[in-house]
Amino acid sequence: MNYAHWSVRVVSLLIDVLACAAPNIIAGVVDPDNVGLQVGMLFVSLALFGYDRWYQAGRTGQSWGRQLMGLRLVRLDDGRPVGVLRAFLRDLAHLLDTLPCLLGWFWPLWDARRQTFADKLATTAVPAVA
Repeated sequence: MNYAHWSVRVVSLLIDVLACAAPNIIAGVVDPDNVGLQVGMLFVSLALFGYDRWYQAGRTGQSWGRQLMGLRLVRLDDGRPVGVLRAFLRDLAHLLDTLPCLLGWFWPLWDARRQTFADKLATTAVPAVA
């Protein structure tokens, strides 16, 4: 399996975050004083994030960012998409990547399978699409 390089994974994540935050960013530019609009767009952003990172990535292996960067999220044992629940739990486990001074986010730089702590816990990998 050709595991994705760390920098490509970072760009993929940035694309996902920016795409999902776009409603909030636009609302902030259009009417920054409208708290109701900001809160409403926050819920839209959270729904987009859930759809992109958990539903779509869980079912197909590709979020919007991974699709643009030619990556996919797969189960380590059989290379199939991880499913919605595992995609959600993996993102939740990214909290562990953050706790020790962001060490888990940089772990793929020297790991043989280029996995974060969350990938190890969820038994997932992020290879480049062949």
